[in-house]
Amino acid sequence: MNENSALEKIEQRKLILNKVKCGLIERLNLNRKPNQIDDDTPLFSTGLRLDSVDATEILVFINDEFDIQVSEGDDPSYMRNINNMVSFILMKKSFK
Repeated sequence: MNENSALEKIEQRKLILNKVKCGLIERLNLNRKPNQIDDDTPLFSTGLRLDSVDATEILVFINDEFDIQVSEGDDPSYMRNINNMVSFILMKKSFK
């Protein structure tokens, strides 16, 4: 991988990271700013304290925003935190 390719991947990840944070804030009515959500903060339990209704909205968001269908066979760990979600989106986009 050359330097330009690596930089492009980093920039793409940053863009998706921001898009995910902003999308979740808007769709889930989170009273936070993107810079107030750490990339590794758990989405459920002790982190953002999201629930199963929020999880469904996240699935709709991923489908609407990134044109990605989540299937039953997908590893659910992508819902653990923002970083995992961004990695999942990038992986799914690379196979399209």
